[in-house]
Amino acid sequence: MDGKHMQIGEVAARTELSLRTIRHYEETGLVVPSARSRGGFRLYTETDVARLMVIRRMKPLGFTLDQMRDLLDAIDRLDADTPLRADEREALLERVRAYQHEAAEQVEKLRVQLSRAEDFEGTLRARLERDAPASPA
Repeated sequence: MDGKHMQIGEVAARTELSLRTIRHYEETGLVVPSARSRGGFRLYTETDVARLMVIRRMKPLGFTLDQMRDLLDAIDRLDADTPLRADEREALLERVRAYQHEAAEQVEKLRVQLSRAEDFEGTLRARLERDAPASPA
């Protein structure tokens, strides 16, 4: 384990995810708290926070829960202490590469959308500036 444990509220603040969302990810098996307190509170580690951040970054790019689970599985297996055969390692790296490629495609689509949105906002701003009444001197 990686030391200090955090309760769900601290994890929510650090990840900018709601308590409900974190609990949902636990229910779906994406992130399971590393421990429980004597009182039954969920306890998380830095590793758990890192997993939540992967999920948080994947969600706006349109990745499904199954895709998130698949990527996290590949990462877990690559990070495990158990040695991998060369072909297993390469297959896992290829899975990660596929997700990186898909993420890059989604980022480019978002850049285009953002550019269009900025153009639209600029058009409206110019219109308002053109039609705004002149300020009295």
